[in-house]
Amino acid sequence: MSAGGLTRKRATAVVGNGHHGRSRGSIVAPIRPPGASSLQHGQWRPVSVEHYENFPVASLLCPRRLRPAMRAIYAYARCADDLADEGDAPARQRLADLADFEADLHAIAAGHAASMRWRAVFDPLAQTLRQHDLPLSLLTDLLSAFRQDVVQTSYADRPTLLDYCRRSAQPVGRLLLHLYGIADAESLRQSDAICCALQLANFWQDLSVDRRRGRLYVPLADARRFGVDAGQLLEDTGNARESTRERAQVRALIVDLVSWTRDMMESGAPLVHRIPGRAGWELRFVVQGGLRILHKTAREGHDAMQTRPTLGRADAPALAWHAITMRSPRGLVREGHA
Repeated sequence: MSAGGLTRKRATAVVGNGHHGRSRGSIVAPIRPPGASSLQHGQWRPVSVEHYENFPVASLLCPRRLRPAMRAIYAYARCADDLADEGDAPARQRLADLADFEADLHAIAAGHAASMRWRAVFDPLAQTLRQHDLPLSLLTDLLSAFRQDVVQTSYADRPTLLDYCRRSAQPVGRLLLHLYGIADAESLRQSDAICCALQLANFWQDLSVDRRRGRLYVPLADARRFGVDAGQLLEDTGNARESTRERAQVRALIVDLVSWTRDMMESGAPLVHRIPGRAGWELRFVVQGGLRILHKTAREGHDAMQTRPTLGRADAPALAWHAITMRSPRGLVREGHA
């Protein structure tokens, strides 16, 4: 059941949740979702392109009756994400496009037709809204986060970063729980924890990529706590002028952020036992994929500022084993990802 993931090329989904011209959720498997999309000249066009996500969108593990709804939510989030990140449009244009996009959302919520610009997105979403009575606030929260991406490139501390994750990651997990008819407080809390952890895992995984785009998701307060200057994280960290001490400080910072994120993931992991059927098994792989990429990021430490840790086919047996053995929170065993 991104982040996390299903959106934002980030980690925004709990069944499997999400930047900047690529998929933020590439921690489980590459997928080719039906109705994948492309943004060209400000127009959303269905095309068949491969996107990496941190969960298989509307996969075979998802009940057939829910697949159209999941695809509709995915297309909505992905299109809005592309408006915020894709192409060369200036910030003013991106914000205007997102405002028009939100106007179409409110139009279909009121029973009216959307504009012709994004009919491929809003016609299926309108049907999903009616059929499943989706909470509109969760869809607007996503747009709030996408607008923030246009204008904000750094975060002062963990609370401000988590507030961003609350709008960029948690809504998708909650939308998917809504589709499954799960609304108890503990499941929502666990979903939020998994989604935020997936989002954060992708941030730490993408340190080298975001740095080149002038984006920094490492909380500035954490950087100062470890004696790391924000400018140091944004420059080319492979330069020979960097001292051993500076490299050690960066590594300690990354390890601390990974530990924080791993604890968050583990606090939400018992949700896999509350999700029915095959979807619960899919969520097991999402959680284990997130934990494994966190392990690789921590292991690479300072080098994660230069190269992006990834998962490959060689990781599949370990992921399968840890997913199968998730009988309790202890089944997550950190050492198991060594």
